[in-house]
Amino acid sequence: MNFIQQAYKGKNNWWMYILTMVLIFVGIQIASIPLLIVAYLKVGGDMNMFKEATLDSFMSIGIDKNIYLFLMIFTFIVALWVLYLLVKILHKKEFKSIITSRRNVDWNRIFFAFLLWGTISALTIYAGIQLSPDDFIWNFNPIPFFTLLAISFFFLPFQTSAEEIIFRGYLMQGLGVLAKNKWFPLVVTSVAFGLLHGMNPEIEKLGYIVMVFYIGTGFFFGIITLLDDGIELPLGLHAANNIFAAFFVTTDWTVFQTDALYIDTSEPSVGWETFIPVFVLYPIVLFIFSRKYEWKNWSEKLTGKIEKPVVSIEKEI
Repeated sequence: MNFIQQAYKGKNNWWMYILTMVLIFVGIQIASIPLLIVAYLKVGGDMNMFKEATLDSFMSIGIDKNIYLFLMIFTFIVALWVLYLLVKILHKKEFKSIITSRRNVDWNRIFFAFLLWGTISALTIYAGIQLSPDDFIWNFNPIPFFTLLAISFFFLPFQTSAEEIIFRGYLMQGLGVLAKNKWFPLVVTSVAFGLLHGMNPEIEKLGYIVMVFYIGTGFFFGIITLLDDGIELPLGLHAANNIFAAFFVTTDWTVFQTDALYIDTSEPSVGWETFIPVFVLYPIVLFIFSRKYEWKNWSEKLTGKIEKPVVSIEKEI
């Protein structure tokens, strides 16, 4: 039974998916209340400043960067918890079934992907600093940095896991069952993943050309999910990407504004670093995974039909 077919282990009425996504959205809004309270207290109850902060950036009113990061991650923790409850209660299936087609979640895959992309991220960031040293300022401040490090490693994986489980797990399976094929959920979830990041401040600074990176990343994660019949590899890749981005380099115009080791002071621009991951690094990583995990029948795994398994679900379980 392939990854998308795991959806047949529970109930898959179309309205369940809509209701779940609506309740996840509601959960995120409720989980945002602590951040709103902190922002309101920070401006001393000044409603004009508060409204401006909610429309512009909470960072502009001086909220501690680590507190802000944690409260943002908290919304994803709530989203993940809401999804967990609805998968168990509404869809009547194991939560594991939207993560992997294997008997158990393969943590070795997660850690391998994390180490691989973490190494690549560290090397590319170091290369960027060496190529343009005048654009970077050393920003090491022990207490804020080690606090950031703890938040990054212990809590950021909740944010990245929430995105992967919702898009590459829950929605990919639901759309696959609906469309009866694999290419449709791959395209829709990849584009939707990219469009979700269209609200990031990078878009305003760099333009919509940056969507090539976000949508390309969505396709990269989606392709790996289908080829490997699980989201363990994307879980590791996504976690490594965001964690290393959080504590290595920060700017005043990206979604992650942290107490990182370096501050990038260069003017926002679209350069090689925007396209190299999609057109160079992702294919290399895909090749490494394909050799390590011996992926076969790519065409079938990426575009094949989805049929309800003939084998009894109860017997398989």
